[in-house]
Amino acid sequence: MQRTAILVDGAFFLARYRKVWGERDANDARTVAKTAFGMALEHLKTLDRPRDSLYRIFFYDCPPLEKSFVRPVSGDIVDFGRSGAAAFRRELHEQLRRQRKMALRLGRLAERGEWKLKVNAMQQLRDGSLRWDELGDEHYEPDMRQTQVDMKIGIDIAALAYKRQVDQIVLVAGDADFIPAAKLARREGIDFILDPMWHGIASDLHEHIDGLQSVCPRPS
Repeated sequence: MQRTAILVDGAFFLARYRKVWGERDANDARTVAKTAFGMALEHLKTLDRPRDSLYRIFFYDCPPLEKSFVRPVSGDIVDFGRSGAAAFRRELHEQLRRQRKMALRLGRLAERGEWKLKVNAMQQLRDGSLRWDELGDEHYEPDMRQTQVDMKIGIDIAALAYKRQVDQIVLVAGDADFIPAAKLARREGIDFILDPMWHGIASDLHEHIDGLQSVCPRPS
């Protein structure tokens, strides 16, 4: 029987969510979780496959930052574990676990206890709309990165391909880190489809996938 696995890079999905659907419901964990599930079903419909061909939806993310930091300008202490962003992430993970056929894969959030300038603040400094002596706490963010997420995606793709658990994989992602895993899957006869949610991709990525398919509304 034909089987399709849907793999979702959570950080990419959440970043694109606001671009696609705007701010409305972007902080409603239940709506976001249901949207992720709905996208998976829409892929099956577009690929002309029945709902029971869905093997599983894999959603990859990291737990929220739970530590306290001293702000870089004011010296105030901020507890990120009590922030709205942390509360949303915890609720989102709980809502995802409740979705049928959903497997939540959590990596780690590595942080060095340091701060870095936000991208828009750096751009404002370059174009002169912001001066160095005008920088405040709001222009900085914790210096952190996800770890183990890409590795987990690669391992799951390899396992799905080698064990012949599926014959088709849809990956919701926007960068080129998946290429080695995609090559492996295609060598094993897996139909590999990329959903960048209408985000532009490098032209040379097309040779490493079997199809490009965005099922969410196209941002205006």
